[in-house]
Amino acid sequence: MAEKQVSSLPAKLINGGVAGLVGVTCVFPIDLAKTRLQNQQGVQVYEGMLDCLSKTVRSEGYFGCYRGAAVNLTLVTPEKAIKLAANDVFRQKLSRDGHLPLWGEVLAGCGAGTCQVVVTTPMEMLKIQLQDAGRLAAQRPVPTPAQAAAPGPAPTLVAPPPARPSPPPRASAMGITAELLKTKGLAGLYRGAGATLMRDVPFSMIYFPLFANLNALGREKLGDVQARAPFWQSFMAGCGAGSVAAVAVTPLDVIKTRLQTLQKGAGEDTYKGIVDCTQRIMMREGPSAFLKGATCRALVIAPLFGIAQGVYFLGVGETLLDLLG
Repeated sequence: MAEKQVSSLPAKLINGGVAGLVGVTCVFPIDLAKTRLQNQQGVQVYEGMLDCLSKTVRSEGYFGCYRGAAVNLTLVTPEKAIKLAANDVFRQKLSRDGHLPLWGEVLAGCGAGTCQVVVTTPMEMLKIQLQDAGRLAAQRPVPTPAQAAAPGPAPTLVAPPPARPSPPPRASAMGITAELLKTKGLAGLYRGAGATLMRDVPFSMIYFPLFANLNALGREKLGDVQARAPFWQSFMAGCGAGSVAAVAVTPLDVIKTRLQTLQKGAGEDTYKGIVDCTQRIMMREGPSAFLKGATCRALVIAPLFGIAQGVYFLGVGETLLDLLG
């Protein structure tokens, strides 16, 4: 399946970066709900995605739904740029006489997923801590009147209003980064790298071949080269391929999220590694726990990659380079 290749590598990088910024801005609140739902073990603070978002808005305000977004928006440009550009480069290298077999599409996706982990792991490591802070705060018990009352006169029949605990200081990406580098070194930022690799490589192996085939449906060939798909087809192909790949690797995403979460709530498990995490989740929560956040994940990834592929194929990078040139 040949495809018209006219974009330079700088143009691919710009397209990938712009696509990532637009996509993340649109779907980040759903991604926050996914992280909080996946991290729930014993105490069920949230009953589902809509309940999570409504409680977040009530307790943290509208912008509480964007906690951790700054990290994503800062690092999503190199992450998406690497992912999309690497896939295109591998596809070009593996093509023979303008034709790329299915095994080549899968291998190109594998290479793209492997390359992006360099940026994805620290990005998600920081993002998860910021996203999950609100869930942990909601779990903290409010002191009872007896605990809150200082020694003094005998209690009256009228119960005093419940005391509100002082909120803990809000974590920042810079603070978390500094603490990890100080205590764990660079390896601290790459906690869960193996689980991230286990998630992103299969995702890319499913996503990119499926997207390429959906994007090629109904396209006429101009000699040996396939005509570029219209915007709507690239958008729908990105949504369809993204949702299928996202749901397929959700169990791996749950494991990755649990491993990368540093602060745990009362009674929640900590894990020694991928195998230990898998076993504990299976024993304590059952198989259904591996699909926590699957709907949220599909709702995040589908439009994210739909927007990404649509912007990518609009050729924003080519236009910008032409203006600068």
